[in-house]
Amino acid sequence: MLRKLLLLFALANMAWVVAGQDEYLKAEAEDGEKTYKGGEAYEVKIYPQKFKSNKPKNIIFMIGDGMGVGHVFAAHTANRGQLFLDNFKHIGFSTTQSASDFVTDSSAGGTALSSGVRTYNGGLGVNRDTVAVKSILENAEDKGLATGLVSTSAITHATPASFIAHQPSRSMYENIALDFLKTDIDVFIGGGLSHFIKRKDGRNLLEDLEKNNYRVETDLDKIATVKSGKLAGLTADIHNGRIAERGDMLPVATETAINILSNNKKGFFMMVEGSQIDWGAHANSTIQVIEETLDFDKAIGKALDFAAKDGNTLIVITADHETGGLSFSGGDIETGMIKGIYATKSHSAVMVPVFAYGPGAENFTGIMKNTDIHDKMKALLLGK
Repeated sequence: MLRKLLLLFALANMAWVVAGQDEYLKAEAEDGEKTYKGGEAYEVKIYPQKFKSNKPKNIIFMIGDGMGVGHVFAAHTANRGQLFLDNFKHIGFSTTQSASDFVTDSSAGGTALSSGVRTYNGGLGVNRDTVAVKSILENAEDKGLATGLVSTSAITHATPASFIAHQPSRSMYENIALDFLKTDIDVFIGGGLSHFIKRKDGRNLLEDLEKNNYRVETDLDKIATVKSGKLAGLTADIHNGRIAERGDMLPVATETAINILSNNKKGFFMMVEGSQIDWGAHANSTIQVIEETLDFDKAIGKALDFAAKDGNTLIVITADHETGGLSFSGGDIETGMIKGIYATKSHSAVMVPVFAYGPGAENFTGIMKNTDIHDKMKALLLGK
């Protein structure tokens, strides 16, 4: 009975908490946004495939929220047939169903990837009975590894929060912010400042973070200068804006987090989310899907820069689910133009791609459950 009441509470919370945090769900693509006419392409570097060991010392886990094969192909076409993802020779697919639904949401999808447990839609870092389940990030902390989170959304949003928070509902944002104080995470960079300072309980959690030896910054230029120590980078009141507003926030934040975490001689685990690929697909905007997937690919390039030199770092890339049922009615790889067509404005249940580069990458091929990705990463980084 208690479980049913908690589930009803979680679902009720999800229904009414839309303002601010979930405004993107109401977005509508403007006329012409289903066709990307082409833009300036960027150069892609090809990295060596030789590594120093069979098991990684570090894992950089990257989640393109809502990113299916169609989203990757759209970006590949837009960049004239090349992406940093081309460096990933070990490729598989992941099924994304949750414990409650054939079509998952981001919190259940994130929890499966972070903790190896399928939960109900809306559940965050808990199992189907609302009992907290430990994430790979928390397990890495226990082993003395450095840990970090980077996201273009609020850091309290479903996917990043699934690696650090344990709540019956993803919409309990102020409780999620409090959960950050219950860990020893080294670096987190993303939006969500309001959930730390504009709270119903009147607390200013930035003061608590500073007492816990975090350097707290809200300016990306200052964040980019941090090379060591503990960093809380809160770059927006709620979510960061689109590319035109936030610029290269994701690649810069990714590189900054790697620079800090790599000081730990035992190794590190970090998760990087390209959140707004999903938002573009919810709006059926091919333009936003492409600009966000290309931005995510540039962040992948920063991860590859480090991993190729380091030789002990595994990069795993996937999605929590596909959004939009994206396909195409035409395009031109010479100009980068592509015309998107969509089956839905919601998530879909199709498998999503999995890419891996580095020591242990060969484990991420074939068809997997989303929970398998967690299990494989945990075994490689932390042992059975």
